[in-house]
Amino acid sequence: MQSEQSDELDEIDRTLITALQEDGRLSYSELGDLVGLTAGGARKRVKRLEERGVIQVVGVTDPLRLGYRSMAMVGVIAEGDLEELAAAISEINNVIYVVLTAGRFDLLVELIASDQESLFELINQKLRNVAGVVRAETFTYYGIRTHRFGWGTN
Repeated sequence: MQSEQSDELDEIDRTLITALQEDGRLSYSELGDLVGLTAGGARKRVKRLEERGVIQVVGVTDPLRLGYRSMAMVGVIAEGDLEELAAAISEINNVIYVVLTAGRFDLLVELIASDQESLFELINQKLRNVAGVVRAETFTYYGIRTHRFGWGTN
């Protein structure tokens, strides 16, 4: 995944990003007023940021409030091509986050499940059986205290 250099963002882009991080439901008219553009101008800017992969405006859910009672982060020690392994793991239902890392683990994989039994089944029968997974260490969540989606645009 390639990203644009942050220095290619101007002050208008940064202001739009910050506003959308705070409230992704702002109208183009409201965004335009915020940065001194018409609604159409704001729309073009936001669309350009989306097309460049800088932002993605989505509804964020809380899995625990949607009936998923078990969540875990799994540290994976792997062999072979990490990009291929990450892609294969990403295809597993209920895998919601996959990150290539340095250090003790090669990948971090976040999972959600309806209950502990389903979580065990997901890890034991699906994740551990993906070719290239050598070892998986599970960190079960008791709860989520911080889940941020807004940070500086420097």
